[in-house]
Amino acid sequence: MTSSDFPASTGPAPPSPLAVLTALSFALVVLTAAWGLVDDRLLQGVPVWSKPLKFAVSFTVLFATLALAEQRLSPAWRGSWTLRLTTAVMAAAMIGEMAYIIAMAAQQTASHYNVATPFTALMYSLMGVGALALVAGVAVFGLAALRDAGARLAPGLRWGIGWGFLLSAGLTLVTAGYMGSAGTHVGTQLAGAATLPLFGWSASVGDIRPAHFLALHAMQVLPLAGLLADRNAIPVHRLRWVALAYTALTAAVFAQALAGLPLVRL
Repeated sequence: MTSSDFPASTGPAPPSPLAVLTALSFALVVLTAAWGLVDDRLLQGVPVWSKPLKFAVSFTVLFATLALAEQRLSPAWRGSWTLRLTTAVMAAAMIGEMAYIIAMAAQQTASHYNVATPFTALMYSLMGVGALALVAGVAVFGLAALRDAGARLAPGLRWGIGWGFLLSAGLTLVTAGYMGSAGTHVGTQLAGAATLPLFGWSASVGDIRPAHFLALHAMQVLPLAGLLADRNAIPVHRLRWVALAYTALTAAVFAQALAGLPLVRL
């Protein structure tokens, strides 16, 4: 009897890189939340660990969304060098950004808009490059959903993932690009001025972050709309109105912030 007489062992498939990145991001959510419970220092009037926590939550949602979309793609696309390289670049961007944000929070020092020294100015620029890589990665996955003929995607879901990811990338470039070039995300706010609970957005002056939030989450909203369209036999072409309405809402919130008006005044 030889080894060939026994069936090959087929254990569970290893988790995908995107699933690993989702788990890593969630671990950072737990870490930063726990750290915040024992470290009550403030930075510019905000708990010092709130920014690392928010970014960890955002990365968890991002990579979980990409992982769910990737599962629907054909094996050829999932194993392609295009998506492998895209995932690797996004992983490097996330790890580098979170490491810097956490390190600066530990020192009770701002990570964003901090150009006080050559080092912090360089790191802020590198974070901008990383953010651009993440946005481009989302667009690549969107294009893959639209082009993969073998994907397990009904018409509405394919449209929602493809155009939702592309719309999210485009809107994020506008909102995040403006914040980066302006060097701030909020107008001149007095110390102790009201902010929206949980989000921390200004409730007294214009704040770009609500528009940025909408831009980021187009990649969840449009796929959900596509899924509902498939389940209710709604023609795909009607989803264009959802995309237009979502874009108009994001643009309106963005314009409101540029006019100096808060999303909600408290």
